[in-house]
Amino acid sequence: MLKAKKHLIVIAGPTAVGKTAVAIKLAKLFNTVIINADSRQFYKEMKIGTAKPSEDELTEVKHYFINNKSVTELYGAGHFAKEAKDLITKLFNDFDLLFLVGGSGLYIDALLNGVDEFVDVPINVREELNLLYKTKGLNYLLKLLEEKDEHYFKQVDLNNTQRIIRALEVCIHTNKPYSSFLNNGSKSINFNLVKILLNEDRETLYNKINLRVDKMMNDGLLNEVIQLKTYNNLNALKTVGYKELFSYLEGEITLETAIDKIKQHTRNYAKRQLTWFNNRGQYITFNPKDINSIVEFIKLKTANG
Repeated sequence: MLKAKKHLIVIAGPTAVGKTAVAIKLAKLFNTVIINADSRQFYKEMKIGTAKPSEDELTEVKHYFINNKSVTELYGAGHFAKEAKDLITKLFNDFDLLFLVGGSGLYIDALLNGVDEFVDVPINVREELNLLYKTKGLNYLLKLLEEKDEHYFKQVDLNNTQRIIRALEVCIHTNKPYSSFLNNGSKSINFNLVKILLNEDRETLYNKINLRVDKMMNDGLLNEVIQLKTYNNLNALKTVGYKELFSYLEGEITLETAIDKIKQHTRNYAKRQLTWFNNRGQYITFNPKDINSIVEFIKLKTANG
């Protein structure tokens, strides 16, 4: 049992809003560490396109769950929730306050609210489904999902290929509906939870996104994607910044179009992130520049610890 009250401070927000810089300032002030909850930053091969903390930033404050996985590994929200929960329990032996930082709402929710009953599926099942997606298209997978799990089919985002494939692989591997495994995770937590959402006006955020994409291209994102081309069928690389440049390398679009699409898709992603966190409630919103107010809020919420 934990004797002193422990505090987990969640710093969430859309891509490019400035979560890393804010979290490092806060972690240094509160003399603690950062647990990354940006699912793209787990992968060591994806460096430039995932906006990871720089080497200098990583030396300023200890970070966990950065460069800890390979794109060839099967790693989802269930894996993360289990490993992060174990790590947090361990870290609370040395710290009274920890920061969980990222924009991957599904992964944050899996950790905080309990994971659905976790099913580990052999990689070949997913590879076969990816091949079906490539050869027969999304509609074929949707019909298959409707046959195997009509309940989940009615609630899933029909454009989210990754979740559709995840549901199908569980159905195929277990011969049970994917929905039968949902909402069975433990939701108990033994720490005080403080949830902060960083946001700013849309024009400022979108401008930062566009500038970040330009910087990534100048820093060599295209060369990084070229080196990863043999892995372009893996789910980890079916993400913004990589899939558009794979299309360019396949001769499907021009480089200029690919860059424009990266910017557009990143802006769309930021909008979806904000919708996700706003729909979850309990997040208190701050402008990333307003560090003093964030610090005072954290002190107030942890004062009785």
